[in-house]
Amino acid sequence: MKLHHLIRAAVAFAALGLAQAASAAGPIVIKFSHVATDNTPKGQTALKFKELAEKALPGKVDVQLFPNSQLFGDGKEMEALLLGDVQIIAPALGKFSRYTKKLQVFDLPFLFDDLEAVDRFEDGPIGQSLLDEMSGKGIKGLGYLHNGVKVLSANKPLRTPADAKGLKFRIQSSDVLEAQFDAIGAVSQKLAFSEVYSALQTGVVDGQEQTWPNIYTKKFHEVQKFIMDSNHGVIEYMLITNNAWWAGLPADVRGALRTAMTEAIQYGNTIAINEAKDYRQKVIADGKAKVLPMSKAELAPWREAMKPVWKQFEGEIGSDVIKAAQAANNK
Repeated sequence: MKLHHLIRAAVAFAALGLAQAASAAGPIVIKFSHVATDNTPKGQTALKFKELAEKALPGKVDVQLFPNSQLFGDGKEMEALLLGDVQIIAPALGKFSRYTKKLQVFDLPFLFDDLEAVDRFEDGPIGQSLLDEMSGKGIKGLGYLHNGVKVLSANKPLRTPADAKGLKFRIQSSDVLEAQFDAIGAVSQKLAFSEVYSALQTGVVDGQEQTWPNIYTKKFHEVQKFIMDSNHGVIEYMLITNNAWWAGLPADVRGALRTAMTEAIQYGNTIAINEAKDYRQKVIADGKAKVLPMSKAELAPWREAMKPVWKQFEGEIGSDVIKAAQAANNK
């Protein structure tokens, strides 16, 4: 047996022993670390999970929440999970590119018609199989959580793809998103989320893509003149745990935690969907940026211009994954 297989088996065996010992000696401590505040969909999901898990397993588990990067920030939380320093985290899907390329499907532009289609894909066999895609690397997916649909903003109205030519757009670190803007002749600039407001304000970038809650709470609408109802992409999180730790839990605990997580995610997704509508209205009410509704006919040229990106990344993502995502648009 190869050395890395021996190490992995030893880690799994140790996790099993620790979980059983913890169950006998006292409650199993579950540290849930995330980078959001309590009043966000992610924060509310964590709070609901704690409530449901401790109610279902009284005295058996102690769910400890660490929001707002109290323990680990974006750059360290994955390492902390794999080392066993925390048991649950909820990174954006873009954080997984070093572990699997298949989750890039969520970055493909104009692939999903709406969040309901995203739900159908995630609940289907392919979407569920992606939760286990990283198990060989120590990561177990427990479920998906919405952030919301992305819209484009700029200091000029973007009615057609040609209107974006030459403009600089901030993107998350993603090869797919870079290709997305290349497809319409725009320039992409990878910047940390914390730098976006300043970059827009000073003209380092001309525009950006984000969800309505992020646009409003980070005040991007105050430094952008136009926001287009493009709904061209999604930002999703994955709730994950350490695979060996999860496998080592007593079966009854694992089952109850899975049920609690599923219900907590449903709760958080409902909040996310409602928040998106509310924050869009808040942006409109502020009157600092003009929101431009876009019809299906207006969006069609954008979709056609960006659709080649699907083919470009088909080899990394898998044609079966992309086809399943397309099929989810059929109600």
